[in-house]
Amino acid sequence: MSSLNEKIDHAFDETHMLILGVQVLIGFQFQSVFQTVFDRLPAWTQYLKLGGLGLLLFALAWLIAPAAYQSLAERGEDTPALNQFTIRAAAIALLPFSLGVAIEFFIAGLRVQGGSLAWAAGLATLGLSLFAWYGLEMLARGRRGARKGERAMAKPENEKAGGTPLTEKIDNVLAEARMVLPGAQALLGFQLAMMFVEDFDKLPERIKTIHMGGLGAIGVSMVLLMTPAAYHRIVESGEDSESFHRFASRLVLAAMAFLALGIAVDSLVVVDKVSGSIVWGMIAGGVVLVLFYGLWFGYSLYRRQQMGHAG
Repeated sequence: MSSLNEKIDHAFDETHMLILGVQVLIGFQFQSVFQTVFDRLPAWTQYLKLGGLGLLLFALAWLIAPAAYQSLAERGEDTPALNQFTIRAAAIALLPFSLGVAIEFFIAGLRVQGGSLAWAAGLATLGLSLFAWYGLEMLARGRRGARKGERAMAKPENEKAGGTPLTEKIDNVLAEARMVLPGAQALLGFQLAMMFVEDFDKLPERIKTIHMGGLGAIGVSMVLLMTPAAYHRIVESGEDSESFHRFASRLVLAAMAFLALGIAVDSLVVVDKVSGSIVWGMIAGGVVLVLFYGLWFGYSLYRRQQMGHAG
């Protein structure tokens, strides 16, 4: 069983991850209102963006609330009530955040192609985020009894084998997610901001559609990176388990795969814009994708195989 102090430390680390995801979108929302293109949007779209901003601000208020709660209500102490409040705050905040992100993708779809793409992008984003942040957790609760048995055995077995303690492994995987998340957030903000500059309207339709695909890849990456924090709070109640470590590690690796794809797509769009050649854009995107996949996955798997043979 994790100590209360460990649970609180993880709770605040995970909440920090969620806050980062909300803040970058709030910053984009505030900035986009002052873009020239915003004034040309239909009135209902402008008010829809204001509604999305309101949802994101509501989510941010809940995510930051545990910091004030600890200082004022608990006088800086780590308590079970603080842990429960942090869990509840995350569960409440993720719903408006899901809706706010879906609205952003809906409006992005309107800017690229129109109603059909907008609805597809908005509903797909909402469905993915709700499944990742609520659906998986509901499914996992049916197996909670088995996980409790695992928690009781995982730490002693791990220490007996002389490996890294489970708590440190959880710290490491959360730190890995925090390393990758800022890059995904920055790219998501960049890709959304691109759609509200005047030059975006001058791009060929194929490039706009490709850009939308890259936006989707970055969006998936961000959702996956934020899922371990939500899962650990809502399902595990802050407890450490081997199953959570495996689950979180796989999500981080999957998020990195989508992040690399989004970066490659951005590279394609930029090179096409500069050179006026989709061929050179595709070559640049392919080189970037091979570089990232080769270094992140190829080399790491090669070293794993080498160390396995050495053992």
